[in-house]
Amino acid sequence: MDLKEVMGQKSFAVVGDTLNDEKYAYKIKHALLDKGYTVYAVGKELASINEIEGDIDIIDLCINPAKGLKLIRECTKSFKCIVIQPGAESAELITYMQEKKLPYIEGCLLVGLKLYTNQ
Repeated sequence: MDLKEVMGQKSFAVVGDTLNDEKYAYKIKHALLDKGYTVYAVGKELASINEIEGDIDIIDLCINPAKGLKLIRECTKSFKCIVIQPGAESAELITYMQEKKLPYIEGCLLVGLKLYTNQ
């Protein structure tokens, strides 16, 4: 899946500090909501991806890599792709995803919103 395909999905789990307006997770959450996406906030609002009641298409990691890895390891929900935001990546996280054959891309949803949405 590439960034354009990611932006064609409907529901996103944004993982990070979605309550602090200075953090990228907050900015991403609100930009997605403004464009009409379904957004679930994990990290400060929900403690786990598994707490999301609805279906999710995309998990967006905008969090410390060690915390992101922990949440992904615990995740039992199905999803189509994980987006690893700049700064949320680590060799351990990438290795884990490759070993588990989890679909992921490294990219920025804010860029994706500018390039691939026209609302």
